[in-house]
Amino acid sequence: MNYDELFSKLWIDYTNKNPQALKIFESFIAEGETVINDHIAFRTFNLPEVNIDVMSKAFLAVGFEEKGSYIFEQKKLFAKHFEHPEKPDAPRVFISQLKVEEFSPFLQTTVKEIIAKIPQSVLNSKEIILAGNQWGKPSYEVYQKLREESEYAAWLYVNGFTVNHFTVSVTHLDKLNDIYAVNEFLKNQGYLMNDGAGEVQGTPEELLEQSSVKAELQDIEFMEGIYQVPACYYEFAKRYRDVEGNLYGGFIAKSADKIFQSTDFYKK
Repeated sequence: MNYDELFSKLWIDYTNKNPQALKIFESFIAEGETVINDHIAFRTFNLPEVNIDVMSKAFLAVGFEEKGSYIFEQKKLFAKHFEHPEKPDAPRVFISQLKVEEFSPFLQTTVKEIIAKIPQSVLNSKEIILAGNQWGKPSYEVYQKLREESEYAAWLYVNGFTVNHFTVSVTHLDKLNDIYAVNEFLKNQGYLMNDGAGEVQGTPEELLEQSSVKAELQDIEFMEGIYQVPACYYEFAKRYRDVEGNLYGGFIAKSADKIFQSTDFYKK
């Protein structure tokens, strides 16, 4: 699978599961904008079968290189981001993993049990990033109990391995080249912003501003019945140049920490 095939598959998988994202993308196109993808993100656990090293294989195989690492103390996460040195407009790839051993015996056991159900062929495949939920119908009771410790773990339990979000590069937009203008554009269309810690994370001085819509709610068939839970979301990022004129390419942990909350459980 080459670079173009990989990102085409990821976009199709993402928009099939999250039709809201495709509508947002098309609304930018309707405004005459060219949408460049700033980055995509994945979530996983720090178990050797499915950790960042496993999830990054597909990207390393098409030329991506590791660029930075990040620690999220409160959410008990570790993350890395990857860039393609020969494709300046290639999206960055951000992969985070939950530090499973820092949670309760219940969460640790639950995670180990679901990972044990993944077929070896899937674990060995570079396409594990498209594998989704490989452990079968989830339990709503388990989902709620996981949420008490980690919204991140609960989201993974339901959604499995899939793109967590794509990101519109506000930097490359023409008319809507301002993160606040983008937010107003989206709110005017009725989209719900992730505003738990303010609608915009970061500042021009930090060289990165980010915002996101709340994850779209999806009907999931749990063992106990059908319930609506968050799927994936769309993010928006405006990057700035440093004193040497280079566009900032990294991420800010304290901002990303708040963006993670885009998939927190909510009811309309």
